[in-house]
Amino acid sequence: MSHQSRRDFLKIGALGSMLLGTGLFAGSACTPVQSRGKAKNIIFLVSDGMSIGALSMADQLLRRRDGRPSNWIRLLEEGKVTQANMDMAMANGIITDSAAASSSWGCGHRVNGGSVNIGTNNEVHKPILPIFRDAGRSTGLVTTAEITHATPAGFAANMESRNMGEEIADQYLERRIDVLMGGGDRHYNPGKRSDQKDLYAAYREGGYRVVTSKEEIGAALPDTPFLGVFDNGHVPYTIDHIHTPELIRTVPTLAEMTELALGKLSSNPNGFILQVEAARVDHAAHGNDPAGLVFDQIAFDEAIQVALDFTENRDDTLVIITTDHGNSNPGLSSGPDSNFDKLQNFKYSAEWVGRQLDASSSENRIKEVMEEATRLQITDIEAAAMRDVLRGEYTHVASRRRGRSSVYGEILSNHTNITWSSTSHTSDYVELASYGPGSEALSGFVKNTDLFTVMVEAAGIEERYLTFAEGEAA
Repeated sequence: MSHQSRRDFLKIGALGSMLLGTGLFAGSACTPVQSRGKAKNIIFLVSDGMSIGALSMADQLLRRRDGRPSNWIRLLEEGKVTQANMDMAMANGIITDSAAASSSWGCGHRVNGGSVNIGTNNEVHKPILPIFRDAGRSTGLVTTAEITHATPAGFAANMESRNMGEEIADQYLERRIDVLMGGGDRHYNPGKRSDQKDLYAAYREGGYRVVTSKEEIGAALPDTPFLGVFDNGHVPYTIDHIHTPELIRTVPTLAEMTELALGKLSSNPNGFILQVEAARVDHAAHGNDPAGLVFDQIAFDEAIQVALDFTENRDDTLVIITTDHGNSNPGLSSGPDSNFDKLQNFKYSAEWVGRQLDASSSENRIKEVMEEATRLQITDIEAAAMRDVLRGEYTHVASRRRGRSSVYGEILSNHTNITWSSTSHTSDYVELASYGPGSEALSGFVKNTDLFTVMVEAAGIEERYLTFAEGEAA
């Protein structure tokens, strides 16, 4: 059995006792976990859709504005993390989506794009949060997306499609996830759900404390399971949040949600697993929105600091910091540094700009809105290009550069020197940093599915918890 490859072994079930007993990764790029069973807690931090340019520009802005590096880069500078590159391919393609990416970590299998922990032959793979729950650990999901979105779902749900948000919300309740925080009111509110089911009431009846505003939370989460839903869809971009007093009052930041979740989950003497996702980095990349991207990456970096504070002076927590795929490959191109510094003056996201404009918007109106959002003086040619794209009249030799996001990004690149390769996911091998028990296995070059094995083995999870009980997955 010890000579059997992990991939073949997983085809006939979950990880076997021999694998857990020896720490061997036959056929895997990973080295054995030397600190097997020593990770009481796992904190898994994901900046969704983070190309290396997003990490670089956030660090560069902080150095220029605040005179300090980002936490992620500082950890690398000080040699406090194990570093690797990771192949995030899905079962049916080189370029993954977030559902397949998170599922690869969440169940240890590569699945087809769009599916959530459902194998290529319709196998139902038990996700890591229910595994840890059955082993007596607390579980949590924190995100700036809808809480039912692809990345959090990949650690907790089994669905044929990532788009089944209402069903995922139902399944979270069935699986008793201890902490859920993010957006997604439309999947819980009876006035918005397709079946008119009051899922908030169902959660309350199930013993959950339910809140829909930061003001309702208080200083700490309650002893009961907790559901916090802070927007109809995704949580607002950080750049919009910090310039909107109402959002500051009603919507917690990613760092605040992370701190609250850790405070509650750490009360379990058996330990916990928590996934934290900066989802809107990905959305900003799709939108070629430099301010949305960089300031949400900085918000993610503040959540990293919360994890660092939690793990200070303790050696029982595995922390993983990574991304699920690149997106649009943003980067700072040559030009005066002062152009990049203009990003510090931005007030609103491309999403905010989009809400102010439509096909009837004049060039003068476009200039006014863009200036209010960016503090930049948009030229007549740039305003005309935006007008044309709003009217569906814009043309470009590259078909992928004809949309509003591309035009928005190209206009701002003239002023900030921040450029984009596309508006879609990329195949880049991604950044991976980790520290704590089990992190020694995540060095060099690893495969996405290896992270499941590392987490399960580092936490000492017994084999009996790795598969659903009969009838449980239905």
